Amino acid sequence: MSDILPFTVRYEDQILVGDHHAGSSPRQVLLIHGAGASSRASHATLRAQLQARGIGSSAFDCVGHGDTGGAMEQSSLASRTRQAQAVLAARGLAPPLALIGSSMGAYNAVRMAQTLAPAALILIVPGMFTPAAYELPFGPRFSSVIRRERSWVDSDAWDIVARFKGDFLVIAAEHDAVIPREIPERLFAAAGQARSRRLHVVPGTDHRRLFSFMAERPALLDETMELIVDCIQGTAAAAAA
Repeated sequence: MSDILPFTVRYEDQILVGDHHAGSSPRQVLLIHGAGASSRASHATLRAQLQARGIGSSAFDCVGHGDTGGAMEQSSLASRTRQAQAVLAARGLAPPLALIGSSMGAYNAVRMAQTLAPAALILIVPGMFTPAAYELPFGPRFSSVIRRERSWVDSDAWDIVARFKGDFLVIAAEHDAVIPREIPERLFAAAGQARSRRLHVVPGTDHRRLFSFMAERPALLDETMELIVDCIQGTAAAAAA
């Protein structure tokens, strides 16, 4: 049997395409990718590294991305959250669950954490958004709202993270020109009730080259993966003690 299993999930009038990387750990992981040209393939290095450490993961291409395809205008932040929830339900991903969200997907992971109460929440180069943009279809109106100066300041993410009680990890890039450093710092500061919390800034890289940069620097990749695995496995609190 292959250790990478493709799947499809119906969502409204779309067919979401994804795959599951098998692992020996009982921990279930769902990964949500970012915007732009991103897709589940963008996280091949991360998922291969997890699988090498015995941790499986499920990931899918949101509407408008990768193998799922479709028009971006058919989706929104709210739709992406519902798409992830549909995959979660169809795949039968049961607790203990870890959510990993990257860039825009980090906001979707936060919104899901509001009702799912995952055991672990990992946010990678996280983008956070004003609630005013949540239901807007991707396109000019959405872009206009999120491009307002510091539009993310009134995000509901801070309050959601403040109530989160699982293991929490934020991974930022030192030279991120897309996400202001204040966002990962504020997320970390908000997570006062988390069982464990960590802000890890990867030196020398930017928003779009995080894992490809680390793949060329094995020691840095191993350090980051150790933090991710500890968070997923529920050993981050013990490691920090």
